[in-house]
Amino acid sequence: MAKGKTNAMRFLDSHKVHYEFISYEINDGRIDGISVAEKIKKDPKMVYKTLVLKGSSNGVYVFIVPVEKELDLKKAAKAAEEKKIEMVPVNDIQKLTGYIRGGCSPLGMKKLYPTFLAQEADDLKRIIVSGGRIGAQIELETEQLINAISAKLAEITAN
Repeated sequence: MAKGKTNAMRFLDSHKVHYEFISYEINDGRIDGISVAEKIKKDPKMVYKTLVLKGSSNGVYVFIVPVEKELDLKKAAKAAEEKKIEMVPVNDIQKLTGYIRGGCSPLGMKKLYPTFLAQEADDLKRIIVSGGRIGAQIELETEQLINAISAKLAEITAN
């Protein structure tokens, strides 16, 4: 795995936010959120995935949801005040965010897109998100994540 700081880490450093860097093995190809939670020995309820979507107005939005849950597209559209919303094609993720699929962090993207964090996170003191590359995770205080990226808490997960 490549060493050195990612854009996500540099972003947090520049905002003077304390975080813990957690790395995990990627050689087995198991990089889905549940597998990552197992590898880093953390409760999956703490580990969140970052999803990039585009609305019918062509606006780009970031949704941060627990790895064990699915994003509800209707709820996501409502939160973003869009008629319809859909996942950005995998080939467009890097162009929009600077990150690749599987290593997309809500921190340090090319642009600060409107960002929505699943309401469940409000119950957590600390949260884990991608560190900006496959094999890297960042643990930080939930409130600091919200403040750093101006995220809004929203009901966005499927029941």
